[in-house]
Amino acid sequence: MTDTANQSTEMLATSKNRDLGLKRRYGRERRFQAMGIAAITMGVLFLFLLFWSIVTKGYTAFQQTKIHLDIYLSEQLIDPSGNRDINVIQMPIRYNKVLEAAIYKAAGIDPKDKTKRNAMREAKSLLSKGASVDLRDLVVENPSLIGTRIDYWALADGDVDSFLKGQIPRDIPESKRKISDAQIAIIDTMAEKGVLAKQFNSNLFFNGPSSRPESAGIAVAVIGSVFMMLIVLVLALPIGVAASIYLEEFAPKNRWTDLIEVNINNLAAVPSIVFGLLGLAVFINFAGLPRSASLVGGLVLTLMTLPTIIIATRSALKAVPPSIREAALGVGASKTQAIFHHVLPLATPGILTGTIIGLAQALGETAPLLMIGMVAFVKDFPATPLDPATALPVQIYMWSGEAQRAFTERTSAAILILLAFLALMNISAVLLRRRFERRW
Repeated sequence: MTDTANQSTEMLATSKNRDLGLKRRYGRERRFQAMGIAAITMGVLFLFLLFWSIVTKGYTAFQQTKIHLDIYLSEQLIDPSGNRDINVIQMPIRYNKVLEAAIYKAAGIDPKDKTKRNAMREAKSLLSKGASVDLRDLVVENPSLIGTRIDYWALADGDVDSFLKGQIPRDIPESKRKISDAQIAIIDTMAEKGVLAKQFNSNLFFNGPSSRPESAGIAVAVIGSVFMMLIVLVLALPIGVAASIYLEEFAPKNRWTDLIEVNINNLAAVPSIVFGLLGLAVFINFAGLPRSASLVGGLVLTLMTLPTIIIATRSALKAVPPSIREAALGVGASKTQAIFHHVLPLATPGILTGTIIGLAQALGETAPLLMIGMVAFVKDFPATPLDPATALPVQIYMWSGEAQRAFTERTSAAILILLAFLALMNISAVLLRRRFERRW
């Protein structure tokens, strides 16, 4: 009886210890899951706050304040000789008086009243300094407008735009804001008449950089980025795929190929600014290629993207089952035929995915482009990759350092556009993989 009682006690103690061990193990698993969920939640929260900050600061840049003016394009002011000489009618100063007369009328100011000189000065300052240039371009394209009356939406000054968007409060002292009380009175009068309104900001997409925020755009930067991405695609894809096929399928396995593989993996982790220094030394100082050109930027980004494409391509080639190669060789195909006719087509989804991800990474790079001089102020639209240009990330960097308040929203808007491009490229990579990927 004593032995039986002892055995029962031992079994009960063992069972309790086992249950206690299971509870502890399950408890650790629950705590680990809770930490994982907390980490994911924090990551999503910070990502949401980041996007919320960018969106709330940048969505207003897609609208721009304009002033509706009834403009008489006086031939006496614009083209006194009547010869329609392009050198005469394209002088912006000739359009300043035309705009001044129109803004006085819109603000309800009589220019003949000498007591209104201060109001006239404040009314003129509501117009952007680029408004005369925009009107000049319109007339140069259509000289038949000279001597006629047109309805014209003139670009308002950047501070006026910021004021109407609530970025400059009206309830702070006049000495602490860039909009005077007299200007606010004129703005309110024009708003009541309906001649002051916010419209879609096409300048953001079709203009080049400018020192005036209301006229600044990303068109030059987008063209430069497109040129660079085309260069990266044309060079990095064939070179990267060819190198991957050789290393994976044909190269002998020895210390030299091991050294090459290690260096390729190391190059994928090298800071991007190092590639910028390499491009500055080789392509500009040694080869003599033009500074700030899209060609140099494309070559630098090609060097930076190659390791990513090579690694992704080799992984895609490894994912193809060996039975595919064996079956091709078994029916009499050469090794080259087996690779290019059977293995490579099956690895294409992975290759395309790696290429798109590499291009997306290159599109968002700034540091190497700063090293090769693409931070220069380039107003003219580049026609070829050899022309001076900039890139969208560099344009964002340049705007972020501007002092004017209106550049803050344009910086965030450009970030949103860049993120849209990156998201589109990554979504394309996912869709291509799902569309062409085969499960083995």
